[in-house]
Amino acid sequence: MAVMKAIRKTVSGPGLELCEVKVPKIQKDQVLIKIEVAAICGTDLHIYNWDKWSAARIKPAVTVGHEFAGRIVKLGEDVTHLEEGMLVTAEGHIICGQCYYCRTGQGHICDDVKIIGVDINGIFAEYAAIDAENVWVLPDDSDPALGAIHDPLGNAVHAANVHKLTGQNVIITGCGPIGLFCIALAKQAGARRIFASDINDYRLEIARKLGADYAINAQTEDLCKVVKEVTKIGADVLLEMSGSHQAFVNALKALRKGAKASLLGIFSEHVSLDLDAAIFNQLTLCGINGRRMFDTWYEMQAALESLEIQPVITHKFKFEEYEKAMALMNSGQCGKVLLVP
Repeated sequence: MAVMKAIRKTVSGPGLELCEVKVPKIQKDQVLIKIEVAAICGTDLHIYNWDKWSAARIKPAVTVGHEFAGRIVKLGEDVTHLEEGMLVTAEGHIICGQCYYCRTGQGHICDDVKIIGVDINGIFAEYAAIDAENVWVLPDDSDPALGAIHDPLGNAVHAANVHKLTGQNVIITGCGPIGLFCIALAKQAGARRIFASDINDYRLEIARKLGADYAINAQTEDLCKVVKEVTKIGADVLLEMSGSHQAFVNALKALRKGAKASLLGIFSEHVSLDLDAAIFNQLTLCGINGRRMFDTWYEMQAALESLEIQPVITHKFKFEEYEKAMALMNSGQCGKVLLVP
């Protein structure tokens, strides 16, 4: 049996380990993919740091990672719609197909979802076995690095496309990769003004490159004051990507009456919300989980024909340098970080 390198969570506790494991065998409805490039997600960083969520969710040993691009090298016997050599990525949620949500076109919130690199072996490896129905074919001449960030870009597309952005004043709180993607999407959609907020000057500079009209450091500037001074009545749309209680509360105050918000950031603490203000200002708050399967993927494919997101990708490391990559992620002085087998 052939072996390969893989980055795995082998024991409970902080850190990961570069291991030598067997190349996975594929089932009849799977494909074997040779990974060309992987991207580190915030989820992977949580697993590396071993926070409360990771300790409650992850059952070692498991290969981590779920964002990638690679080429199919082997087909399962029942796979007829794909071909060896195709450049592909994949939807990271494996759904049951039987629950109410799956049967009503809402598989992204499946009752029994399993996530690649969390609940089952992931793609921080030289090869990965992926369910054929989850595979998304990329243009053969496309940049694998852009293919590797389809998963988080899909989150941004899902969050942004819930609301009309054309001609709107848009606030984006949190300039991590998904927030940065949202800036590019708002710009592409023809937003009137884009207000980006974060406490990280490195990422705020990327926000400016992507088209943010106002890049606001929330530690030194008042987001609500800036938005109200510019718009007079407040912003039309909020895309909340920060997971920060303070950022969320301040952004809500910066919205006009009748405004809409997409909430994707995950909050590590209890959020106290002034519901009276939300009710009397007739705000619409929409929770965002993952990507619609596969509506969002088609929307993303169309957006990428003219979407400029290359500035979000800031660093690339070899698999053997994963410790450096994780340290950089923890520092916050980066955009999207890639790993190359």
